[in-house]
Amino acid sequence: MLWSLLLLPLILAGYLWLLRRKRQQVVTFSAVSWILQNMDLPSPWRRHIPPALMGLAVALLLFASARPMARVTLPADYMTLIMAMDVSRSMLAEDVEPSRIRAAQKAAKEFLQDLPKNVRVGIVSFAGNAQVVQHVSQDKDELVAAIDRFQLQRGTATGSGLLLALSTLRPEAPIDLEAALYNTNPFGYNDQGRQSKAGGPKSLDAKPAVQERPPEPPGSYKGGAIVLLSDGRRTTGPDPLIAAKKAADLGVRVYTVGFGTPNGFIPGFEGYSFFTQVDEEALKGIAKITEADYFKAGSAEDLKQVYKHLSTQFTMEKRDTEITALLSGLALVFVFLALLLSALWFRMGPQNSFKSLS
Repeated sequence: MLWSLLLLPLILAGYLWLLRRKRQQVVTFSAVSWILQNMDLPSPWRRHIPPALMGLAVALLLFASARPMARVTLPADYMTLIMAMDVSRSMLAEDVEPSRIRAAQKAAKEFLQDLPKNVRVGIVSFAGNAQVVQHVSQDKDELVAAIDRFQLQRGTATGSGLLLALSTLRPEAPIDLEAALYNTNPFGYNDQGRQSKAGGPKSLDAKPAVQERPPEPPGSYKGGAIVLLSDGRRTTGPDPLIAAKKAADLGVRVYTVGFGTPNGFIPGFEGYSFFTQVDEEALKGIAKITEADYFKAGSAEDLKQVYKHLSTQFTMEKRDTEITALLSGLALVFVFLALLLSALWFRMGPQNSFKSLS
């Protein structure tokens, strides 16, 4: 349909031909000066404005016939957000006042209060393992209480937290959490007590293989997203980059937040003081694989700003939307404006063409 825009040069040529033909049909008067003195002549440029508006309206209609698409920002639909929070003991570091965990809890609770009603939230915590602290809910009091219940533990299983958050967001997805998070047969024994080899007999309690589903385009899932906050490096559990690939295959975006400073340390914990540092490369990799964003927060105020920015992303989203109706409506506005200006500027009649001779 875009080929129909070639009609525009023909329309312009026809307009110029009509102007030339009109000049040739002008009647010669012997008293031209008298006529010019007694006529209300419009400005020379006025007569071209209504035709130009009509031509623009035709161009918009021809372009709209091709059903163009545009990426526009629109209010987000009903969606689910899963917050995966690191509760490893490195969150005791005091490089962020009063401590990383207190600052993270405070910022997360303020973030929940700013979310609109159409966003449901679930909370997952992870340290040496991962657990669902609060199932998906719209009750902000329950969510705030769940954040207050955080208990710090040893280890940092970033991949486990991400997989559990993904399973919470998309429970219909074929994710074998037991196999991914817990090694139920660490020594590879079969039901007869011997170590199994490739192709050997399987254990009697072995589960059938999870049927794989065709991967979805990264970032294509519009029903929700994951926000993962961590302040350290993975020490146990599955590789978070492999978990991120699983999220990308399900079309889920994972926004990652690295919280803390390079000089963060835990003073005098169990008789030891040790440093803790954010694994920015892994968090950036997770965000990149899932076509999301990585944010660095080195203070409580930084984290608050990160959550504020994320809240706008979850309430408004960019979509590829057909704009045919918009262009057609704009064309009608131009048509109406052209008719209105023609009526105002070019009302023909004896009372309007000549000045009063009295």
